[in-house]
Amino acid sequence: MDSVIPALMPTYNRADLAFERGEGARLWTVDGRRFLDFGAGIATSSIGHGHPHLVKAIAEQAARVMHVSNLYRVPQAEELAARHVAASFADSVFFCNSGAEANEGMVKAVRKYHAENGHPERFGMICFEGAFHGRTLAMLSATGNEKYLAGFGPPVEGFSHVPFENMNAVRSAINAQTAGIMIEPIQGEGGVRPASLRFLKELRQVCDEYGLLLALDEVQTGMGRSGKLWAHQWAGIEPDVMSAAKGIGGGFPLGAVLAKEAVAKHLKPGTHGTTYGGGPLACTAGLAVMDVIMAPGFLDGVDRVARHLWRGLLGLAERHPSVVEGIQGAGLLLGIKLKPAVSNGEMQTATVAEGLLTVAAGMNVLRLAPPLIITEAEADEAVDLLDRACRRMTPSNAKVAAK
Repeated sequence: MDSVIPALMPTYNRADLAFERGEGARLWTVDGRRFLDFGAGIATSSIGHGHPHLVKAIAEQAARVMHVSNLYRVPQAEELAARHVAASFADSVFFCNSGAEANEGMVKAVRKYHAENGHPERFGMICFEGAFHGRTLAMLSATGNEKYLAGFGPPVEGFSHVPFENMNAVRSAINAQTAGIMIEPIQGEGGVRPASLRFLKELRQVCDEYGLLLALDEVQTGMGRSGKLWAHQWAGIEPDVMSAAKGIGGGFPLGAVLAKEAVAKHLKPGTHGTTYGGGPLACTAGLAVMDVIMAPGFLDGVDRVARHLWRGLLGLAERHPSVVEGIQGAGLLLGIKLKPAVSNGEMQTATVAEGLLTVAAGMNVLRLAPPLIITEAEADEAVDLLDRACRRMTPSNAKVAAK
C-alpha cells in the first residue's frame, strides 16, 4: 500500500511560499514575488539576507574545512568565544547548534554548579507563564505549555512556573530545591511581552539574596535585537549564565551558553558535549556577524530605527482602533496586539497579501522581528503595508479579505 504521508514529515503548517533568493531585508519567491521580510527567519537573519561579508566568510571557510569535531582545537571557536567574553559579562562560552540546546546546556550548568558546591538537591528552576524555551523534552517542561507537552509523557522534573512580572509569586516559589530563575527578557513566542527593567533588577536581587543563579534566555532577544548587544544590559544587570542562538550566526545554525567562571568551571570534560557545535564553519559565520554588529555605530543605528518603527506602529494603532489593541516589545522585537475579533493568523495572511512577512506569536499578537540592518525608509514601508493589511481586517472588509 502506498504511503499517503509526505516525504518531508508534516510537522509544520507551512505557508505556500518558497524563496529562492534574498538581499538585505528582501526575499523573492521562485515565482518572482517580492517580500519585505519582517520575520527574519524568526529573528535569526540578524544582518539580513545575502550579506556580502557573511557570504564571503562562509564560502571561503567551507572551501577550507567545514567540520572536524571537538576532539580537536577549533581556532575559530576560540576566537569567537574570546570576542563574546570581551563584549559581555561572561568569562567562558560553550558553543552548540540551537537555542533549545543552549537552554539545555544552561540548565545543566545551573544544576552542576549547585551539585559541585555541595547542594545536589538544588536542581529546580523557576520559569514563567508564557515562556518558550525550546522543543526538547526538558525545554518543553521549562516552557510549561500544556499544548506542547501533550502526548509526550510526564514533564521533566524540576521546572515550576509563576506569573510573568510577579515578584511576590517568585518569592513564594523559592524553596530548598530551587537552583535558579530562568527568564526571557522579552517573551517572544509568549506574545512579545518585555519584562520591566525593574523586574529584571529585582530578579537579580532575589537570586543574590537566596544564593540562586540567574539564567537568562536571550536566544531571541540577544545579539543586538534590543538595540544593545544583550537585552539585559538595558537593566544594568548581569546574569550568571545566559543562552544565545538565532541572530549570533546570522542564519547559520549556532547556539551558545555564556557563563561566569564560577558556573563555567564545573562543566569539565565529560559533563557536556556536542558533535557539530562550535565547528569551523558555524564559528566563522559567528565571527562575521560580530564584525558587523560590533562595528562602531551599528547598535546605535538599530536603536534609532527601532524607535522610529515604534512611533510608526503607534500611529498605526491610532488609525485602526477596531483592529489594533496596542503595541508592545522593545528594539526590533515588536508585537502588534490585535483585538479579539481579529486573529493574528488572519492578520499574518493579510500582510503576506500585501508583500510583508511577519510572525504570529501568543496572546493574539503579530510579531515583527526584521533584520537589524533595516533602514527608516524600510520601517516606513512596513508600516504602510501593515496599514493596508489593517484595512483588509476592519470589520466591514474582513469578509471580503477572507474570500
